[in-house]
Amino acid sequence: MSWTGKLIIGGIAWLLTSGMPGYIRLPLIALAVLWGHQFDKARANAGGGISFGNSGAQVRLVFFESTFRIMGHLAKADGRVSEQEIQVARGIMHQMRLGPEDVKSAIALFSEGKEASFNLDVQVQALRSACGGQKMLLRSFMEIQFHLLLSKGSIHSAERDSLWRIASGLGINRVELTQLEAILRAQHSFGGGQSHVDPAQELNEAYKALGVESSASDKEIKTAYRRLMNQHHPDKLAAKGLPESMMEVAKEKTREIRAAYDRVKEARGFK
Repeated sequence: MSWTGKLIIGGIAWLLTSGMPGYIRLPLIALAVLWGHQFDKARANAGGGISFGNSGAQVRLVFFESTFRIMGHLAKADGRVSEQEIQVARGIMHQMRLGPEDVKSAIALFSEGKEASFNLDVQVQALRSACGGQKMLLRSFMEIQFHLLLSKGSIHSAERDSLWRIASGLGINRVELTQLEAILRAQHSFGGGQSHVDPAQELNEAYKALGVESSASDKEIKTAYRRLMNQHHPDKLAAKGLPESMMEVAKEKTREIRAAYDRVKEARGFK
């Protein structure tokens, strides 16, 4: 009898449910072990040749837990959690339109992530495994984490180190991470709704928000816009396992991208 699935999935459940009350934790671990047993059984019947997959519900659960645990870890990365970081985290919960019970869960997960005993690498690997290497989901996850840090201004060196550790664990290289930060900074600035912004500066931010240079051709701009809209399309992300609570974040991102594109179209005069 193979114990691979039971040991791996049961072990992950044991780590992820750390701190939960026993009457909740033990049934979850039992379900995880049962799930692992089914995997072992199916794998044995297939001669060991099948690959492990995750249900949409499992992806959504791990994504939700990882979002707030790792958010708590990043908030504490520089040694202390500021009131501003707490407010930004609560703002993200509000933007996600979480119900009262989900808010309680998110706060509890955020607190777990702040603890010195929190194992960042295990959580990151659990997320990567659940998402099955789906770049769109992993990118959305990193965008949410960046949102916390960009909303408070500068990124501390310790926070940046943690960001790279997370990205590396998710299979995102330094070039991709740098490009992602540059685009998100521009989108954050462009979507901020600031008044009395210099038109030239606003247009420059719009180009950056689309991830293109101002010298790009109309065709290149249209291609960049379509690619970004495809990456952030709520329906596509939902189909890949993004939790329903995260949909508002995806929708807000598409609004920022569309606003930047409209500004560039206006300046260039194309349809």
